[in-house]
Amino acid sequence: MKTNLRKTAIPLLGLALAGATCRGRDPQAQGPGGVPVKIEVARIVTVDDSNEYMATLKSRRSAAIMPQVEGHVTRIFVRAGDRVALGTPLMQIDPAKQQATVTGQQDVRAAKAAALEYARQQYGRVKGLSATGVMSKQDLDQAKAALDAAEADLRSVEAQVREQEVQLRYHRVTSPAAGIVGDIPVRVGDRVTVSTLLTTVDSPGGLEAYISVPVERAAGLRLGMPVRVVDDTGGVLADSRLAFVSPQVDDQTQTVLAKAAVEGGGKLRPAQLVRVRLVWGTRQGPVVPALAVSRISGQYFAFVAEGEKGALVARQRLLQLGQMAGNDYVVLAGIKAGDRVIVSGTQFLRDGVPVSPVG
Repeated sequence: MKTNLRKTAIPLLGLALAGATCRGRDPQAQGPGGVPVKIEVARIVTVDDSNEYMATLKSRRSAAIMPQVEGHVTRIFVRAGDRVALGTPLMQIDPAKQQATVTGQQDVRAAKAAALEYARQQYGRVKGLSATGVMSKQDLDQAKAALDAAEADLRSVEAQVREQEVQLRYHRVTSPAAGIVGDIPVRVGDRVTVSTLLTTVDSPGGLEAYISVPVERAAGLRLGMPVRVVDDTGGVLADSRLAFVSPQVDDQTQTVLAKAAVEGGGKLRPAQLVRVRLVWGTRQGPVVPALAVSRISGQYFAFVAEGEKGALVARQRLLQLGQMAGNDYVVLAGIKAGDRVIVSGTQFLRDGVPVSPVG
């Protein structure tokens, strides 16, 4: 009796193990037509032949504000970020010494004016007496010379007064244009010279991208070639064209400077680092959906459905990718137009697995 039980138990155990093995497998892989997947045919589109570089935005309408006189800053009328109009006072440099100089020159001018008035009266008296023969011709000539000298002295002093008054006006620093005040590195009490940067005033718009292009690609630079400022996702922030290409190579970085005017539309600011895309030309090339691409150990792969012995099987392809074109990758190598790219169900695939198109 025990022998019969053992003979019955062994087949039952085998059936149980077989059932457990079947349950552990992917049920989709057991279908008669292979793993169900969605397939899209790689299509040809017009794509840019381009490279991306880092660029610095600089204002074409930025004024560096430096004083025209030396002295201590006594007042700062604005704050960084303020919008100012032409002629708006920005800072005051202590004018006390210069004001004393102007006052002294004005006093000298008053004295010279009095001397001129006396010389004029004296000349009138001598001229009258000379006409009656009381004064000689020599006395008349001396009086005329004294009058001319007094007039010259007054003109000289007046010129000095005007010069000192202009210098006095320089102690109040005003905005040379309408714009936005930049950083203010000086503080009240600081002593400044004519080489001290007080602040900057940037007029809205008028930005320029300074692009450093490796010398190996510099031969392809040309005026008018398209330039696109892009964000981290590849979205275009601004379109422009090259307006300047330096004839020289920077000996420190071995790059060539190129410039393009940029209208930021409020999204871009002076001194901002941005990514720019230089478009060397356009070409026809295949694209694949981003969902079809996987990254393994820093390399990109996609599965392609290929016909083998009357069935479709998945074959893994190593890809060389270019820029994104919407939701697709531009393929430089690995896939050609017309290839059937698998875009779903790739988690169940390995090279050589049968597949079945769905949807």
